[in-house]
Amino acid sequence: MANDTGERSDEALVVELARLRQEHRDLDAAINALEGISAKDQLQIQRLKKRKLYLKDRIIAIADQVTPDIIA
Repeated sequence: MANDTGERSDEALVVELARLRQEHRDLDAAINALEGISAKDQLQIQRLKKRKLYLKDRIIAIADQVTPDIIA
């Protein structure tokens, strides 16, 4: 979804933000589960943590787009 300026609508950003936050929570649960087992798969845990960090960066970027700047 794009408007004339090439940016996605606020509604689309809010939906994307919710999806990313849910995926971030799901990854957190998966990482915790993997860390809790005795035969830990360190490579898989590392991959999940990298994905989680990427999602966090995207969440922050989208939240900044959705939230208006307040000039004090």
